[in-house]
Amino acid sequence: MTDTAPRTQRTDAAANRERVLAAAARAVKREGEKVPMASIAHDAGVGVGTVYRHFPARADLLAALERRSYEIVLDTARAAAASRRPAIGALELFFERTIRSRRELILPLHGGPVSLDAATVAVRTEISDLLDAVLARGRLDGTIRSDATAVDVIVAGAVLAQPLPHVSNWDELARRQARIALDGLAVPGTHPLPGRGPTRIQLEMAFASGRGD
Repeated sequence: MTDTAPRTQRTDAAANRERVLAAAARAVKREGEKVPMASIAHDAGVGVGTVYRHFPARADLLAALERRSYEIVLDTARAAAASRRPAIGALELFFERTIRSRRELILPLHGGPVSLDAATVAVRTEISDLLDAVLARGRLDGTIRSDATAVDVIVAGAVLAQPLPHVSNWDELARRQARIALDGLAVPGTHPLPGRGPTRIQLEMAFASGRGD
């Protein structure tokens, strides 16, 4: 007897899990975190038992959506950092990919759950470090203003990924706002940015204080 059948079962299970997560992301965006699990199962084309088999509690599903979202943002940040474009072009790539993937993102800055476990914090740290590297490259060649931070870029990306209600063509408007943000990040900045630049540590502290547990 070969292990072909078990391997196939594992592959099918992984595909079903991803199908459920993709459907859940859309459903949460549409109806909020309390969307019925049965609705998610229907959208995913699986039985509700399959949803509960992968995610026994709603909290498990929401945590998985957050992790999946951070992995998407991490891939986007890695692409920006690896890009051979000038720094402002790399940031443009980050914003564009963020807009394209916005329907998949369930994150704290969108009102989603907050995870403080070490693995999630490590992913957030890597995202910030990658964007810091892009900004540093721009400061070195004089194209990025000195007072911009990686968290500024992250917050701008979160705004671009969260459509305003009653806007018929958010992607078009988001790309306009991305261009405004990019112009603000570029040198020359005619006016200094108000306040001190936010840091990743401050963002983590805000997440921790917002948990209330």
